[in-house]
Order: sequence, then C-alpha cells, then structure tokens
Amino acid sequence: YMAQKLLKGALGTNNFDANSRLCMSSAAAGYTRSLGSDGPPCCYEDLDHCSVAFLIGTNTAECHPVLFQRLLKRKKRDPKGLTIVVVDPRCTDTAKIADHHLAIAPGTDLALLHGLARLIIEDNGFDSDFIDAATEGFSDYARTINSWSADETASLCGITEQELRDVGRLWSRREGVLSLWSMGVNQRREGTAVVGGLINLHLLTGEIGKPGAGPFSLT
Repeated sequence: YMAQKLLKGALGTNNFDANSRLCMSSAAAGYTRSLGSDGPPCCYEDLDHCSVAFLIGTNTAECHPVLFQRLLKRKKRDPKGLTIVVVDPRCTDTAKIADHHLAIAPGTDLALLHGLARLIIEDNGFDSDFIDAATEGFSDYARTINSWSADETASLCGITEQELRDVGRLWSRREGVLSLWSMGVNQRREGTAVVGGLINLHLLTGEIGKPGAGPFSLT
C-alpha cells in the first residue's frame, strides 16, 4: 500500500511491478507449455475427493493454513481414504502429518519426478487410452525418463529405494491423485521444468480433468 502511494502519488508513475511476475510465473509457464492454458485444471473442492495428496515444495501448514486445516480434517474424517505424501528436505509441520515423507536432497525434485515416471511405466500404471487420446510426444518422454532407474534416483535424492517405490505405487494404482505445490517449486531456477514434470505424471496416469485429480499450484 505504501509503495503504491509513493510511486503513484509522489512520483506520479503507474509503472509498478507486482509479485505475480515472479510468484506464479513458473507455474503459469509450465501450465501453458504442457496444457495450452495458464490456469490450473483443478480447484479446492478436489481436496475433498482425492485419494492421494502429493505435496511438493510447499509447507502448507504455515503458508496455506486454511487449506491445510481442510486437508487435515479430511484426513481425520477418512484416514484410510486419503494418503498424504510430502516431498520436503525439512521435517516441517506439514511433513509431520504425512503418511510418506520423502526428505529428498535439495534441488533433486525433477530427478524424483523422472524416477517416479519410470516406475509408473514399469508398473504398467500409465493410462494408454488417455495418452493416445489427449497427449503427444509420449515415446520421446519415455526415452528421456528411461535412464532414471529406481536405485540411481533414490541414491541421488538421498532416500531409500523402497520409499521411492512406495510412492510410485500410489501414482500407479490409485485414482484421484492431486499434486499441490507452491513457492518451493515456482521460485527456483528450474521451476518451470519441475512444474512440467509434475504435469507429466498426471498426463501419464490420466489423473487430470476429473474430481480429486490434477496438478494444483497454490498461491
């Protein structure tokens, strides 16, 4: 407010930058590149319908407390119907309520997503009908992630191979996978690539465009 008053009132200029140019620019670019539109293909109601909440690059308990309480109430109401996965190097308040906490090494998010994608393909957990009908470039994508074996991915990320496989199995076998992220993904050098990696997991499994599923950037 004070900055607006200073620039517009005292200096007489309307050229005032907003945080939106940095805040969600990576998410918007990732959505546009992958889906053709910069808006997330999901909404807050999906929190009430998802079977897996995959949180990465977000300390939701502190940064989005209202949303976190909604997720927490859903978990308490239906503990077997919702599995929470938190990807965060730190043991945050968000990570403490997770069923699976992947405490990966900082900066290895994209490697983790590629490793999960390969596991999904190995587990035959991909939706071939959806891929054929709604995507393009699958063969190139499959070749790219083929080099990310489970043992090498786990070693690079600093987690166990079993932890990686457990989460990969959720992506492969569950319906209603909702990924949520915020500035830990968006405000980084490779943010757009990580967003693309998340969206690719949804396109790979067909977990998009239906209740409780999709890639959801939080602001």
